[in-house]
Amino acid sequence: MFKDERRCRVWDEIRQLDLRAFVKFLTPSLFGKAAQAAGVRLGSNALNWANMVWLGIAAALHTTESFGSLLVLAFRLLQDLQGWSRTPLGRTCRKRPRGRKRSKSKHDPHGHGGLLVSEEAFAEARKRMPIQFWMWLLLLLSEQFQAQHAEYVKWKGFRLLAMDGTELALQRDQRLAKHFGTSRNGKRRRTPQARMLMLAFPLARVPWRYELAPRSCHEQTMAARLLTGLAARDLVLMDRGFWCFGLFWMIQRQQAFFGIRLRRGVTMKCIQRLGQGDAIMRWTPSQQSKQRSRWKDFPDLPTSLDLRVIRYQVRGFRPSAVVTNIRDPKLVSAEEWVRLATQDEAGRTLEPGLYHRRWEIETMFCELKVRQGMKNLRSRTPEGISFEVAGHVLLYLLTRWLMVEAAKEHGIEPLRISFTNAHRELKHIWEALLKSSPQHVACVLLPRLCQRIAEHLVPLRPGRHYPRPADKYKKKKYRKAAKTVTYKT
Repeated sequence: MFKDERRCRVWDEIRQLDLRAFVKFLTPSLFGKAAQAAGVRLGSNALNWANMVWLGIAAALHTTESFGSLLVLAFRLLQDLQGWSRTPLGRTCRKRPRGRKRSKSKHDPHGHGGLLVSEEAFAEARKRMPIQFWMWLLLLLSEQFQAQHAEYVKWKGFRLLAMDGTELALQRDQRLAKHFGTSRNGKRRRTPQARMLMLAFPLARVPWRYELAPRSCHEQTMAARLLTGLAARDLVLMDRGFWCFGLFWMIQRQQAFFGIRLRRGVTMKCIQRLGQGDAIMRWTPSQQSKQRSRWKDFPDLPTSLDLRVIRYQVRGFRPSAVVTNIRDPKLVSAEEWVRLATQDEAGRTLEPGLYHRRWEIETMFCELKVRQGMKNLRSRTPEGISFEVAGHVLLYLLTRWLMVEAAKEHGIEPLRISFTNAHRELKHIWEALLKSSPQHVACVLLPRLCQRIAEHLVPLRPGRHYPRPADKYKKKKYRKAAKTVTYKT
């Protein structure tokens, strides 16, 4: 990439103006730590990695704008301000570079606006941007969030995590189909699709780690990579699709814990009964089991695992069971595992059971894909898709962080705030943040943004459920409905 100190200085200043809502999170020192951890250099040009992160967030925020228009959007808004030529940034832009003027080639990456860059230069920089830099940036931000808001990460001494996956529909392009694979059934047959797996903090809906892989990559293989490096007393909530003997042992050998719904057809031997529907069971899979063969090279893999099985049935719902390696009922009781959100006789709202917190990550995927627009990815290369997804995840984390701070300032729960309206308020105030003075931003606009975010509350509806009438099982058979009988309250 080209080097231009004047252009780099202008773009760095525009980036700091454009990200004023997140400037206290995305500090220069944070970019430096991420670059050092990833083993890369930030660069000394206009399209350095810090500015590329800014452009990735801008692309996620302005999903209707093309990548070419994003390169000039903030600059032209500032250029149209009254008195722009008298500002320090305006005077810098007005200066002409010294030296003999040369004729430009049509392939010149500097663009034609003096200080702008071309879309081709942005595309080339996006191809070379290392994904490790994005991952370390996300990891460092999540560590800062944990240090500042530990009460929204931990539950009874456990660091609560939720893990699940989703599929992203991509543009019809041969390059994407070759790299990620295509769907094989459904209405969008032969459409390129990517598989995404995320590990998040469900009490605040803040992402911690994620991985984007081809559709052919199994979720359990991706989960093994994401769960490497768990800390002691981490508690991971998973869907029954992650039921795997090796994965359970991998979590347990790191002195961490898990909670998962019992998979159909699994047989266990009862060792000790702890109460009604609560028992310690021993699971010994057969040697030919796929769960064992997938992890046959795993060190110290035991022949069996002692797990706690909590069987329950909520009135009107089909029977179910939760499996965990927290065998001591004094640490987490059966009621705390499976309780539904409801109201007691005094009118106080009881929080949902621990395992039902897993559904928060389903809400996260809905907010990311539908509300924020990640389902409409526009790139037609694998590198462009990785860039767009990373920008969306980072924007979602920063927006959620703002919502947590707004909730603490106004004394409400973060999950009671509407993400859709918070995202909308952020887009509405973006232009005012870009054009205002630093004093006006710090004293007026940022507190006003937090106040407006806190005003949009989601109605409290304990015990609400969503029917799934088209929940197919195998060979055109249907599962028994989740809620079989409707009772009047």
